[in-house]
Amino acid sequence: MMTVRDVLQKFEPRMKKAIEAFQHEIASIRTGKATTSLLDRVKVEAYGQQMPLKQVGNIGVLDVHTLSVQVWDKSMVSATEKAIRDANLGLNPAADGQTIRVSIPPLTEERRKEYVKLTKKVGEDSKVVLRNLRRDLIHEVEKLEKDKQINEDDKNRGKKDADDLLHKYEKQIVELIAQKEKEIMAV
Repeated sequence: MMTVRDVLQKFEPRMKKAIEAFQHEIASIRTGKATTSLLDRVKVEAYGQQMPLKQVGNIGVLDVHTLSVQVWDKSMVSATEKAIRDANLGLNPAADGQTIRVSIPPLTEERRKEYVKLTKKVGEDSKVVLRNLRRDLIHEVEKLEKDKQINEDDKNRGKKDADDLLHKYEKQIVELIAQKEKEIMAV
């Protein structure tokens, strides 16, 4: 027999995953500092297929404004350099042997505001995912009541718990957005 607690325990890990996905998504948004996650979305044409950059070379941080990519296969250097340049990140890589240096230019005020907007949009999308999970959770709780596995009080408590869970994770998203905004706007 299923209880409200079982339903909540089934949905909470999904909500945590939504938060983790959001964190991963905003990690690749530029803040003006060099971070390896900046190149997470870069795909390199390698051996006849698109491969993530980290499968072609080692990505490291040289200093606050410079990343380095140590390409493992010498023949992949120019394809890797082109992939970074074409990734629409505003970066200009320069190859030096099997190492590619990627300077991170300082962000303009206008660009910073665009990144803040992007962060907020990704945050809103994540909140929609959370709300959909809450809706599904409530639907399952209502089904339990319909199937006479729980009473109306349990159903109402389940709905309140679903709302509490939603607010808990939405609050985390709001805090993560504020933190990322502060990083982006810091000069």
